[in-house]
Amino acid sequence: MEHYFTNNDTLKSEIRKIEYSIFDTSFIFYSDLGVFSKNKIDFGSQELIKEYLKYAKQEIKVLDVGCGYGYLGVVVSKITNSEVTMVDVNKRAVHLAKRNIEHNKVNANALLSDAYENVKDIYDVIMTNPPIRAGKAKVLEILIGAKERLKENGELWFVIRKDQGAKSIAKELIKYYNIEILNKSKGFYIFRAKTN
Repeated sequence: MEHYFTNNDTLKSEIRKIEYSIFDTSFIFYSDLGVFSKNKIDFGSQELIKEYLKYAKQEIKVLDVGCGYGYLGVVVSKITNSEVTMVDVNKRAVHLAKRNIEHNKVNANALLSDAYENVKDIYDVIMTNPPIRAGKAKVLEILIGAKERLKENGELWFVIRKDQGAKSIAKELIKYYNIEILNKSKGFYIFRAKTN
């Protein structure tokens, strides 16, 4: 099986179009083989967005780590008029994210980066639906590493399923953040972590 966090230059392309709407705002996302949740917007990501938008500030700087085809970043940029940077290790995902930024006319950019490798800026908010299948070490690298890329009083938002280690991962983050579970839905936990 091809993993969405790897690159396979020989993988064929089968572009598909996903329609999505929130707060009376419509979006179209282009997706393809070899990226996460290629046929529909992932439920965990949707729940993360719904919860985030209850608290979101307008016109801030946001980083979407492991952006896939750009769902989180595009929606946040459009709804909150924020400047969003999206990163992914998957070349095809970054290419699709750029296409979706352009198509949905948002103030965002996408770049190839393994976690924070090519990230130079600091942000008000970092959000992620982390790549659980890449392993716990990579997930913790993304979640703990966010601290170095957040402004003072910055926030890390993420979603993890209970049966994929949500509680044990949260315990490991207590050393680095003030962490809270804001919502639970169908086994998905939505976390907000604030820098200590």
